[in-house]
Amino acid sequence: MKKAVILFNLGGPDKLGNVEPFLFNLFNDPAIINLPYILRYPLAKLISKKRAPTAKKIYQEMGGSSPILDFTKKQATELEKSLNSKQNKDIYKTFIAMRCWNPRASETLSKIMKFSPDEVILLPLYPQYSYSTSGSSINEWKDICKKNNFKIKTSIICCYPTDNYFIHAHIDEIKNKIEKNNNEILIFSAHGLPEKNIKNGDPYQWQIEQTVDKIVDKMSIKNLDYILSYQSRVGPLKWIGPSTDEIIVKNSRLGKSIILVPVAFVSEHSETLVELDIEYKKLAFENGCKNYSR
Repeated sequence: MKKAVILFNLGGPDKLGNVEPFLFNLFNDPAIINLPYILRYPLAKLISKKRAPTAKKIYQEMGGSSPILDFTKKQATELEKSLNSKQNKDIYKTFIAMRCWNPRASETLSKIMKFSPDEVILLPLYPQYSYSTSGSSINEWKDICKKNNFKIKTSIICCYPTDNYFIHAHIDEIKNKIEKNNNEILIFSAHGLPEKNIKNGDPYQWQIEQTVDKIVDKMSIKNLDYILSYQSRVGPLKWIGPSTDEIIVKNSRLGKSIILVPVAFVSEHSETLVELDIEYKKLAFENGCKNYSR
């Protein structure tokens, strides 16, 4: 059997000139701004135009573009090799579909139709499920398949917050950083969400907590000092907390060594390379932190 595996991710601008249209695609997503199209479209235009200058500075820090597509391509290549190395009769081919930039789901569907698989497997690269991430990508895929009358057996891997390989990958990285001294804290940081999303039934926060609990349990370090916090807060709405920047300031002032663990990401992008590695590191040192690593 021929099986197509689609890796879903957010995507990112491939040059500075595409920052604003990337932001427009992000905010025009009904899973992000839940308004009728006639209201959401002009609002997304306004927000993307307003935020583009600041966002461009962030991408300039990364060389003028997002690395997320390159990392996702590498993950797709390695996954395809691994799947096809198994002793079975199935033939696997991996594809990529980005929600807010290229390659978009419609382009990916055209490639998959040429491949003519017997089954499609949807694999969001978001370990923890949220309506605004995995849910949005899956819904877009279903809509595009319906419009193109593409009907085929489809399996969905919705989430893997406590998968043993995922957990131990984090533990391996943490053990490379941790020094087990009495003045060290692990700050598990995940991308935040508005509180209203969680109150409306989004399982994201609960799944993040499950991930952190499993990592800490498997590490088995007595009296481990750790906390879970949330980063990337924007807009006027109340977001889930505590906020990562506030936790960094508090523990830096206590003279603690900080190890940041980006627990919701599977590859580098602006939230790790700039927000954690540059902005939050500077914030930590400005408030008395002597040792900061991510």
